Amino acid sequence: MSTPAGLVPRVSPRLSLQDRIKAALARLGPGRDHYRMAPGLYALGDPDGQSPVLVTCNYKLTFDILRRELAGLSCWLLVVETYGINVWCAAGKQSFNAGEVARQVKNAGLEQVVNHRTLVLPQLAAPGVAGHKIRGLCGFKALFGPVEIRDLPYYLDNKMQAADDLRRIKFPLGQRLLVALVEVYGARRFMLWALLACMLLAALGPGGFSLQGTALSGLGAWAVVWTGFIGGVFLVPVFLRQLYFRAFAAKGLLAGALTGFVLAVAVPGGFLQGLAATAACMAFTSWFAMHYTGSTTFTSLSGVDREMRRYMPVQGALILVAVGLWLGSGWLGPLAGGA
Repeated sequence: MSTPAGLVPRVSPRLSLQDRIKAALARLGPGRDHYRMAPGLYALGDPDGQSPVLVTCNYKLTFDILRRELAGLSCWLLVVETYGINVWCAAGKQSFNAGEVARQVKNAGLEQVVNHRTLVLPQLAAPGVAGHKIRGLCGFKALFGPVEIRDLPYYLDNKMQAADDLRRIKFPLGQRLLVALVEVYGARRFMLWALLACMLLAALGPGGFSLQGTALSGLGAWAVVWTGFIGGVFLVPVFLRQLYFRAFAAKGLLAGALTGFVLAVAVPGGFLQGLAATAACMAFTSWFAMHYTGSTTFTSLSGVDREMRRYMPVQGALILVAVGLWLGSGWLGPLAGGA
């Protein structure tokens, strides 16, 4: 559409089939790092000089949700360069910052497009954006909208006032599992290397006396790795509130101990192999649960750094214990229960 600052692309609130397919792939992992919008100003509906200006990141999944939820409204969408990263993560990495917002305001000639001087930013951008700096850099006042995009229509109708419940991050079960799905794609190389390591260790340990024994033992060990993966990626998010500890790695240790014990009891094997499976489950569940810190706003960069320094040595020690017990079970038959 034509504006005093030039032509502005107009976007539709309706998502095409291609948008939905690419969004599903982005959530699952493939193409996620390159799912971007070009930074700049966009028109939704039929905005004019009085229409609100909503600032967002250039992660297209976020942009698509924003335009879909604002169906029926007329507003300006100002997209800042976050290199395809979502609002909260970009704010934490400082790519969503006051300087970048001001730069896009000036590039778009926004002062010529609208009569007011107000920008509505996502609340989760607050860790990286200082509102007073935006005013100093480009003359626009920054307001922070509600946490959830779906609450934006109410926020705009309510004179840009958000009640306390719209400021709280609820993170229900469905959302916790939805963001966990990307770990499946992200762990593909890790799981292949884990399979190779299990097969090599099996040749030295309990299954190394025959090709068939090596394959069965190696696949059994790989199943333990998968149990830890499922525990860390899915069980920890499901029981996020029930697992007592604050640190995600500690939640993983507890979940891994429980799943490892169940695995040791359910699968025939000796005493040492049961201990090895439990130790390995604890290590891998804790490791993958620690990855989940990047999927929730409950964490901070300093907290994640502290958690990694504290728990990675514990995870490494548990892996060494598990490998030692597993290899030892092949040579200590009586103690291993005949293995």
